[in-house]
Amino acid sequence: MKIGVLASQGAFAEHIAILKKLGAEAVAVRLPEELKDLDGLIIPGGESTTISKLMSHYKLSREIQKLARKGLPIWGTCAGMIMLADKLPGSSVEPLGLMKISVIRNAFGRQKESFETELEIPALGKKPFPAVFIRAPAIQETTDGAEPLARLADGTIVAARQGKLLATAFHPELTDDPRFHQYFLDIVSEIKSKGKK
Repeated sequence: MKIGVLASQGAFAEHIAILKKLGAEAVAVRLPEELKDLDGLIIPGGESTTISKLMSHYKLSREIQKLARKGLPIWGTCAGMIMLADKLPGSSVEPLGLMKISVIRNAFGRQKESFETELEIPALGKKPFPAVFIRAPAIQETTDGAEPLARLADGTIVAARQGKLLATAFHPELTDDPRFHQYFLDIVSEIKSKGKK
């Protein structure tokens, strides 16, 4: 199983390290040709304006949109979630428009308002997940097949899934808990096995 991690900016090395621990082949993606033969793609956190500009400059945006339409599983974390959204109220960032989610950037304030919390995520089992939020976005609403996976105590949606697409407002790669990465690999395996039938 070959998973690409967009390496324009952000915590891509941490994602690659966890994927390798879980037995997946993980590669850094900076150019369109490096998207070939991938079974899945992760768009990591970072600064969404910068990531958007770099993706556009290196002609990655259209290729990723094409691959998503063909069924490639994609997971966006933090800024990656912003990039997957189809609506970004009040933002000039150009998202990929792949998930039916409306996302608010910097929903919790600036760097000093970063926080950690234990999240109940039924898809990952009974044990709470340690979620790290750094200048994090939040999902304002989900529509047309996008379903919330996790919420904060006040009801704010911080993770969602839409078929083969996954989005988290927090950073699972900055914890020692590999369950979210395993969950994504399970989605990839499911898509791969369907393709072989």
